[in-house]
Amino acid sequence: MVPELAGRAHVATIGPVIRRALDAAGLDASAPALSGIAVTSGPGLIGSLLVGLSTAKALALAWELPFVGVNHLEGHLFAPLLESSDLSWPIMTLLVSGGHSLIVLQRGPGEHEVLGETIDDAAGEAYDKVARWLGLGYPGGPEIDRLAQQGSPDALRLPVSMIGDDFDLSFSGLKTAVVRATQQHHEVALADVAASFQAALAEQLLRKLRHALERYEVAGLALAGGVAANSKLRIEVGELAREFGLELHLPTMAMCTDNAAMIAAAGVYRLAASGPSALNLSARPNWQLADVS
Repeated sequence: MVPELAGRAHVATIGPVIRRALDAAGLDASAPALSGIAVTSGPGLIGSLLVGLSTAKALALAWELPFVGVNHLEGHLFAPLLESSDLSWPIMTLLVSGGHSLIVLQRGPGEHEVLGETIDDAAGEAYDKVARWLGLGYPGGPEIDRLAQQGSPDALRLPVSMIGDDFDLSFSGLKTAVVRATQQHHEVALADVAASFQAALAEQLLRKLRHALERYEVAGLALAGGVAANSKLRIEVGELAREFGLELHLPTMAMCTDNAAMIAAAGVYRLAASGPSALNLSARPNWQLADVS
C-alpha cells in the first residue's frame, strides 16, 4: 500500500460513499437526523486519517452536530455489541488484524486493559507477508485460510515463539521460518505450507489466550479484527470458550473487517462518557489502545 495514493483515493471517494450511505438510510443529505458524527482519528495512515477527520469536522459544522474522534482498535472492541446488546462482563478479547494483535481484558464497554500485544509483526501482517512469499493474492489471510483447509498442518515443523508467562506476541520469526523452510523443502505442497503456517500462528495466539483465561476470571470470550474471519481461529476460540464455560462472541464476517458501524458504536459511548471532541483534534497515527481512557 502506498500511503500517498491511499490518501488521494480517500479524497476521491469519501464524498460519494457518505452520500450513498445517507441515501441507503433514507436520510436527508442536507440535514440528516443524526445524533453525532464519529470518525477514526488513529491509529492508521496519516493521510487517510486526515481526510476522514477533515470531512467529519466539516460535516459536523455544516449539520451542527457533535463530533467525536474514535480509536480504531476500540471500534473493533465494540463490534460484539452490534451483534448482541445483552453481554455479560468482563470479556476477554483476542483482537487480531493486519496491523495489530492484542489480548484485551474488557471490564465493560469502553473499560479495557491491554494485557499483551505483538512486539513486531501483527498476525494479519504475517499472513500477508507469507502469502506474498508464496505467490498468493492480497489480502493474504483468506487465501492462506482457503489453501490450509486442503493441507496438512504437520508437513513443516515451524517454531512457536513467546512461550513465556507474559501475554505478548511475536510473528516476525514465524514469517522468516516459513521462508527458510520452503527454501529447504521445495517438495512440500503449497497447501501444506499454508496449513503448517496457520497452525503455528494459531497455536501461539491460543496459548497466550489460554494463559490469560487462567489468570483472569471472565464471563465471555470474544474475537475481533480482520483475522477473526479465519476459519481455524474461529473454531479453536469456540472450543476454548466451551472448555472454560464462557459465552462466545464471534462477530459476523462483515463485522470482522474494518467498518463504519463499529466506529459509530464506539462513538456513541465516547460521546456519552466524555462528550464531543474539540474541532482542533489532530490525527494520531500511532495512537495505542492502552492510551485510550
